[in-house]
Amino acid sequence: MINISEDKPIVKLLYELRVRTIRICIVIIIIILVCMTLGFTAVNFHGYHFLILYPDSFNSISVQIISQIRNDLLPNAVDLVQVTPGQAFTAQMYVSIIIGIVSGLPVIIGELFAFLNPALHHYEKKIIKGIMLPVMALFILGCLFSYFIVIPYTLDFLYNYGQSMGVVSFFEIIPFIIFVLNLLIIFGFAYQLPIIMWTVTKTKFVKPDFWKKNFRYILIVLVIVGAIITPDGSGLTMWFIVGPMMLLYFIGMTIIKVDSKMSRIQD
Repeated sequence: MINISEDKPIVKLLYELRVRTIRICIVIIIIILVCMTLGFTAVNFHGYHFLILYPDSFNSISVQIISQIRNDLLPNAVDLVQVTPGQAFTAQMYVSIIIGIVSGLPVIIGELFAFLNPALHHYEKKIIKGIMLPVMALFILGCLFSYFIVIPYTLDFLYNYGQSMGVVSFFEIIPFIIFVLNLLIIFGFAYQLPIIMWTVTKTKFVKPDFWKKNFRYILIVLVIVGAIITPDGSGLTMWFIVGPMMLLYFIGMTIIKVDSKMSRIQD
């Protein structure tokens, strides 16, 4: 039994942080191992379909996901290749790690909230609890928009651009997987913009009219960010990022305006 001295709050704090970090790591590692070693398939039992897991490292969950990504996103005439031994396995690891982190987000957020809970005021706890569901919903929405619209268009553009030069296109598996995962994560976090705006305003870091007064400057920032993270040189692809973020910005301003009016009425 480890004795944590009550007169050493820093030591106690670090110990609690260590314990919660270990819990998070254990959950993520378990999910990664499941993705790397188990596959899943649908079974029809008396008209009902069930998903079952079975041991199969060569057709594991991460391999099945990579195959699905390849089928959904790659242009028809393009194949994935590995130019050095182990690239396919490394790509499988990347996918498993991302799945582990994303699937473990409820645990990560829960442990982080529990760690910060004693230092939070009552209204801060209400804010954090209130944004949990919207954060997850917007993250999923951003990933879906990226997966079904942005990535297919971008890959088709890059492929057709190469075809116009007579270049035979083969995509290496690791750069392809990193490209897809990066865009999914970028859009997932970019869609948090209304939540960030509302939280910053709700904590009184800025006034509600700040967002309207500084719209021109923030628009410039959004365009610059979109240009930086755009994976190709076309202006059209950049607007796949800037356009939705502008819409989300206006949604954030509307939410802040409505919330500000309701707060004044309650006061």
